[in-house]
Amino acid sequence: MGAEGTLGVITAACLKLFPQPADTATALVGIDSPQHALDLLARLRTAAGDQVTSVELMPRMAVELTVKHIPGVADPLDQNAPWYLLIELTSPNPRQNLMTLLTAALEDAAAGGTIMDAMFATSMAQAQAMWKLRESVPEAQRHHGASLKHDVSVPVSAIPTLIAEGSALVRRLAPEGDVMSYGHAGDGNLHFNVSQKTGADVDSFMARGPVLEQAMFDLVESLGGSISAEHGIGRLKAAEFARRGDPVELAVMRELKRALDPKGIMNPGKVLCVR
Repeated sequence: MGAEGTLGVITAACLKLFPQPADTATALVGIDSPQHALDLLARLRTAAGDQVTSVELMPRMAVELTVKHIPGVADPLDQNAPWYLLIELTSPNPRQNLMTLLTAALEDAAAGGTIMDAMFATSMAQAQAMWKLRESVPEAQRHHGASLKHDVSVPVSAIPTLIAEGSALVRRLAPEGDVMSYGHAGDGNLHFNVSQKTGADVDSFMARGPVLEQAMFDLVESLGGSISAEHGIGRLKAAEFARRGDPVELAVMRELKRALDPKGIMNPGKVLCVR
């Protein structure tokens, strides 16, 4: 698991099935800080437990760029919230009444000052529109210009620190860029991306990448996180993986690689340098 096909071949798999969701509640919420995102997540888990299936964090800039560059995408919130949270609850029980549960939880959060604004999806089309807003962020970044990307993970409680300290690193080490940190607030996996500022020289901006990456990875490790999350090690992070990984673990992996794949034909060139 996580070896990207370099350490073994799957010969059989056991699939565990779950009932298809029969009740879904989706909302887009405006908040003023990543810490309030975690406060709301805690409130939702208290109210709904494992029925909280998606909590996606986006900065206002990501929403603005997506609305600007992606046809058919709109911002349904009225307040100028600096951060957005896309929330979805699901249950296989068609009588769970998740919308009532989600509405009550968000009303309590609003009364406590945790959220600034909220829009509930009252149809499948509205829910899909909210998801399109979130899922189109990477495409909007490509239309906007060059990006320096970091797919990292930290403990959920460390998300606000990562964003605050990572943003300070960007201001110091890559001033030609704007922070676009978004992702899965429920499991600590953030896409800490930096988008080229309008009018900035692309070559100068991209040249900042190696130094910023080293500083970001140091920060992530100091927070007990991982330099790679859902996008894997691949080729781009192989050198960093070799430099930062546990020497004993790396030695075992290389021995397994040599034993199972002496000709180096299984996903060649990825993750490990065995020669």
